[in-house]
Amino acid sequence: MNKVKAVQLGCGKMSKVLVKYLVDHGVEIVGAIDPNPSLLGQDLGDFAELGMKTGVKISNNTEEVLGQCDADIAIVTVFSYMPEMYDIFETVAKHGVNIITTCEEAIYPWNTSPMETNKLDKLAKEHNITITGSGMQDLFWINMPTLMMAGMNNIKKIKGAVSYNVEEYGLALAEAHGAGYPLTKFETEIAQAESLPSYMWNAAEGICSKMNWTIASISQKNVPFTLDEDVYSETLGRTVPAGDAIGMSAVTTIHTHQGIELEVECIGKIYREDDGDMCDWHITGEPDMIFSLEKPNTVAHTCATTVNRIPNVINAPAGFVTCDKLDTANYLTYPMQFNIN
Repeated sequence: MNKVKAVQLGCGKMSKVLVKYLVDHGVEIVGAIDPNPSLLGQDLGDFAELGMKTGVKISNNTEEVLGQCDADIAIVTVFSYMPEMYDIFETVAKHGVNIITTCEEAIYPWNTSPMETNKLDKLAKEHNITITGSGMQDLFWINMPTLMMAGMNNIKKIKGAVSYNVEEYGLALAEAHGAGYPLTKFETEIAQAESLPSYMWNAAEGICSKMNWTIASISQKNVPFTLDEDVYSETLGRTVPAGDAIGMSAVTTIHTHQGIELEVECIGKIYREDDGDMCDWHITGEPDMIFSLEKPNTVAHTCATTVNRIPNVINAPAGFVTCDKLDTANYLTYPMQFNIN
């Protein structure tokens, strides 16, 4: 059986973990792309600290890399929102390469970025490829709570709260959470502005889709996180003074026509040494249910879920297929190619 061939598009902090996991599961990496001039020409094995050479050099030319290899899938780890990702997805799709991405909005973008998503769905079908968003949201924010609901007789309200360290994901994400902003700037540019949907917004819509609930209303409120002490941010490259925002909490509320309410909180902030991630769920109904993942390693879970999802994406029908419509994700006991239809 032929190995799955992959291109890593985006060589940032999280990509080092992704590359290791791809190699662990028998994937042949045939290309690596990133615009950072300091990475140009670097062997991917050196970049990912694999302790070996791969022979794959990091390039800044997407067209050239995709044109010179026969990839089955591109793992795209660049930006968080669909409008800024569209051109990248379009380029990959036109080369007939499946896409799995950690772009957070891509987990369920049909309502928050309908124009981009529908155009990509059409393009994917024309080129017979699949585009899917995955990561921590996939299993732990959508599929895990919906599976647990199968143990309930009725559901009245779902409350979820997650947190992550913006230091792990790069500058664009940190600034999108207002990290390092004085409170006056946070108020005008994030709290009062027409805000981007939080990552839990899209996950909550994914829950509704998987449960066949129709949304009557949806809203979001953004609140800054602050500390009474200075905190240094490696990602920002500076110290954030006490009283300035170190990130934010975005609370999304959904009312459904079925009478079920969802209230989900997404916390992204600069962590101190003793801080940890969170993934907590409280579902009210008959019977009530409370469960959580204790201090999850969000980066590792995101990368593992993304890699384990690749066979589902390759096996899926063409189009923009969100994770709520895919087959159940599985741990890859054997090399990845054994899971391809």
